[in-house]
Amino acid sequence: MARNRNSDVDYRGPVRRILVTVLCLLLGLTFLVWRIDSPRVERFRNAFIDRVVPPMDWAMVPVRKVAGMIDSFQSYARIYEQNQELRRELQQMKAWKEAAVQLEQQNAKLLAQNQVRLDPKLTSVSGVVLADSGSPFSQSVLLNIGARDGIVDGWATMDGLGLVGRIAGVGQNTSRVLLLTDASSRVPVTIQPSGQRAMLVGDNSAAPPLDFVGSPEQVRPDDRVISSGDGGVFPAGILVGTVVQTRDKRFRVLLAADYARLEFVRVLRSRPDERIEGAGALIVPPPAAEVPATAPAAEGAPAAAPDANQGGAQDGTQGGAGNG
Repeated sequence: MARNRNSDVDYRGPVRRILVTVLCLLLGLTFLVWRIDSPRVERFRNAFIDRVVPPMDWAMVPVRKVAGMIDSFQSYARIYEQNQELRRELQQMKAWKEAAVQLEQQNAKLLAQNQVRLDPKLTSVSGVVLADSGSPFSQSVLLNIGARDGIVDGWATMDGLGLVGRIAGVGQNTSRVLLLTDASSRVPVTIQPSGQRAMLVGDNSAAPPLDFVGSPEQVRPDDRVISSGDGGVFPAGILVGTVVQTRDKRFRVLLAADYARLEFVRVLRSRPDERIEGAGALIVPPPAAEVPATAPAAEGAPAAAPDANQGGAQDGTQGGAGNG
């Protein structure tokens, strides 16, 4: 069977070479036309652009979209970097904020301690709370001041707001403060404005109860509770807290001291009251007993000196008369 020779001829190679040649000629011609500096060629270029480019606007849409996506991706990358930087700065600012809040609280407490108005005879020394040795059966804290600072067992302690407790153990460099909430704490107090005397009894709770109230019907919630000074343990007039009434109709005291943030404690140097041993010069002594009349003095004996009080009275009378 005879083969068809025309079927064995491959036309793809020559056609491809012809097309490549024509394309190169067109590109070269376009390059030459675009490089020719001539008014006619310039007008031709402008006319060609005006005729071809506007209808080909649809072909530039994908290019613009891709370019916009690239710009958006770069913008997102920059935003992400800025966000990470802001997060790091925010973490640093939080640390600074926490430090500033702590300093503000310490400053407020120290200012409150300095502004507390007490008896001018009372002096104080401030200490820092080292540890909280509280437990379900004991409520106390440890201070960094002790016998070297002149601390004496039994002195009252307070923060910038109210009474905290009393010194119940003194070492050379440290001391222990027994809080008002301790079960062994008993503090005589006065309820204002009624003036009722009571006993603040610690029971290891945040609001110790009031016992031995003279007239409970005169006590109202939100009444101020201050130390009475009875017994000589605590100075009088120190704020303890305010009265609250529970559901069982029992009066308790909401303490003014902030036990949750007890950092600085003020120890009050209280001295025993001065006792007056003798009568003062302004107190008139009782009249002396009458002396019985004696026999007249012997002849030639010196006359008795006049009484100083009588002489003073006569002088004062004569002086007053002379002035008059």
